[in-house]
Amino acid sequence: MIGRLRGTLAGKHPPLLLVDVGGVGYELEAPMTTFYDLPQVGEPVTLHTHLVVREDAHLLYGFSRQRERDLFRRLIRISGVGGRLALALLSGMSAEELAEAVRANDVTRLTRLPGIGKKTAERLIVELRDRFKDEAVSGPAIGASEAVAADPLVDARQALAALGYKPAEVDRLLAGVEAAGRSTEEIIRQALQGAAR
Repeated sequence: MIGRLRGTLAGKHPPLLLVDVGGVGYELEAPMTTFYDLPQVGEPVTLHTHLVVREDAHLLYGFSRQRERDLFRRLIRISGVGGRLALALLSGMSAEELAEAVRANDVTRLTRLPGIGKKTAERLIVELRDRFKDEAVSGPAIGASEAVAADPLVDARQALAALGYKPAEVDRLLAGVEAAGRSTEEIIRQALQGAAR
């Protein structure tokens, strides 16, 4: 299994990023919380990874924090939660916010995220309650600078669609966001924070 990658960040197009490791480009899917921590393209980056081998594909997921990867692994073990839904969940709220929602049995907060219905939210709370009871979920980031994309608003729109939001929901999320002078990651963060309210 590939547990960690260290190389040069070759590209980022949420939710996909490309890391060059010794001339080999690894394509990874990552939650938006990882994108917030990424350095600029061309700079060194280290990511914790999780590899999923399926009959039709090998999928590599990347995370800036080991805790985030551990939580992803816990999420995909829950019935009805696959890799894409786990990424959407980790993109829509931080590990700390997820822990807070689980501890408070806040089904409503979880159902605001794309693809999370009431039954899935209840299952998440039951499965994760013991994990978050006495545990802090924050951890240090590996890298922490941001780059401005060529067309941040277009990239943000595509990233939100890739996270499972329907076109009308994407329009609604981006309607209240001030995009001028902001990076793709900042636009997405503001849109997702608006969705969580």
